[in-house]
Amino acid sequence: MIRSQVLICGGTGCTSYGSKLVREAFEREISAKGLLDEVKIVGTGCFGLCGYGPVVIVYPDGTFYGKLTPEDVPEIVEEHLLKGRVVTRLEYKDVNMTPDIDLSQVSLADTTFYKTQKRIALRNCGVIDPEQIDEYIAMDGYRALGKCLTEMTPQQVIDVVLDSGLRGRGGAGFPTGRKWSFAAANDADQKYVCCNADEGDPGAFMDRSILEGDPHSIVEAMAINGYCTGATKGLVYIRAEYPLAVERLKIAIRQAKEYGLLGENIFGTDFSFDIEIRYGAGAFVCGEETALIHSMEGLRGEATVKPPFPSEQGYKGCPTNVNNVETYANVPVILLKGAEWFSSIGTEKSKGTKVFALAGKVNNVGLIEVPMGTTLREVIFGIGGGIKDGKKFKAVQTGGPSGGCLTEKHLDLPIDYDNLLAAGSMMGSGGMIVMDEDDCMVAMAKFYLDFTVEESCGKCAPCRIGNKRLHEMLQKITSGNGTIEDLERLRNLAGVIKDTALCGLGQTSPNPVLSTMDNFYDEYLAHVKEKRCPSHQCRELTQYFINPEKCKGCTLCARMCPVNAITGDKKVPHVIDPQTCIRCGSCIERCKFGAIYVH
Repeated sequence: MIRSQVLICGGTGCTSYGSKLVREAFEREISAKGLLDEVKIVGTGCFGLCGYGPVVIVYPDGTFYGKLTPEDVPEIVEEHLLKGRVVTRLEYKDVNMTPDIDLSQVSLADTTFYKTQKRIALRNCGVIDPEQIDEYIAMDGYRALGKCLTEMTPQQVIDVVLDSGLRGRGGAGFPTGRKWSFAAANDADQKYVCCNADEGDPGAFMDRSILEGDPHSIVEAMAINGYCTGATKGLVYIRAEYPLAVERLKIAIRQAKEYGLLGENIFGTDFSFDIEIRYGAGAFVCGEETALIHSMEGLRGEATVKPPFPSEQGYKGCPTNVNNVETYANVPVILLKGAEWFSSIGTEKSKGTKVFALAGKVNNVGLIEVPMGTTLREVIFGIGGGIKDGKKFKAVQTGGPSGGCLTEKHLDLPIDYDNLLAAGSMMGSGGMIVMDEDDCMVAMAKFYLDFTVEESCGKCAPCRIGNKRLHEMLQKITSGNGTIEDLERLRNLAGVIKDTALCGLGQTSPNPVLSTMDNFYDEYLAHVKEKRCPSHQCRELTQYFINPEKCKGCTLCARMCPVNAITGDKKVPHVIDPQTCIRCGSCIERCKFGAIYVH
């Protein structure tokens, strides 16, 4: 009889930290202790606390272990699984809990990271084994599909999605029900349903984690979409560099076919539907639906002018409905719990929840899901546990390369589509990168422009040429050669690109520049007028010095300098030659006395 379950995160984050080795260690130890009939090991998707990987949760008590190594496993098996004593030194430590709290008496749901979250799209991630269809079915999986096919007409299903207020989670926020109704209204012998799993924003891993942790929810939702719109074929466009997500999606599709949940006459009805996978090569622009469709057709991934929209002429010229992974993940539960339930969550114009990949300079890096309307302060300082190393919060970039930076004055801004747009940013797919006082906002804008220039499809001149010129101006500014006139040209060109680029990705590409100029213009002025970087991040505008009162003459810095820019005798304060120094930072990292500083 099974008395304990050991849930081991098998998401990409924990896998990169070595969760496979941890799982193998548990299997060995459990076998060695004769516990195979009493303890079950379950591989799951992402729990959310990615910065604490590898993550393990032991049930029924719900003990959360983090940052485990294979060497920690024998102690957990011996003490916890065999003797019933929690290994407290390996438990997850909530950054906002006092040291005297008895962690064994604290529910995981009560921790700072989890207590304000509401998991709808992520409802099964970290809970079930994504490679076992029976576990998905046990969590009400495929009930929504059965309900739609046997109790509802296609229009009734669309009406529920419309009434729920669900908007596309891929970035634009277009009402999902309206999109479905457009595709349904177009008559054609063949229609397609497409899932956009081409998640390309730097620092974003929401869709990938859903596919890794709950792939059947996407399979079920695509079948529901096919029933509503009259499509019999589904296509998942996913980048080939997500091997774990691809593998679990393949398993889910195969299992659904074996159970009769894909294929001919699903649930004994006359509805037939199948799903195939199409691979992308990792082009950011293929997140735009027309470029995505061209890529699936074997053509160059370039956006086209709309109309016609994909719901009229999409894949192979047929009506095609495109939604992203997170959008689909919400659909089954909406149909089971009702439109009124979903629309009661969130704000007036942004219903439900939103999944964010919280990254950067926060204590709790990970995957989170919060109701629309939650403030940035609650996310960063509540769920995120505040800024690392006690540093001061400076900005948060939402929406990736298409978004903008928000500052301290925006911390109490409720997060929804309209508020973020009004503040000069956007929801995007859900990337949220936090920056502290050490980050240079001019360099940050240059980083995103570098990405956009590299990823532009090149079809329209505003994006192909304009963004290149923007990047060159930022390079000029960060190298100390910028002028006041460059700042005016920078803003003007950004506005032109925003107004004239062909697709949404090109139109939003200047957002990081415009938002940083709006909120951190003083940093731009410091770079061009004073020829300095206030954050000491732009190499050409910084200089390294050695404080003679702190330097002990240990020679370690001189020995580590790759260009021999540091000179001095033993036990005598050293000196850095500014003309030779390449500002690599090796000397600062090695100095044990804090004698080297940047100005």
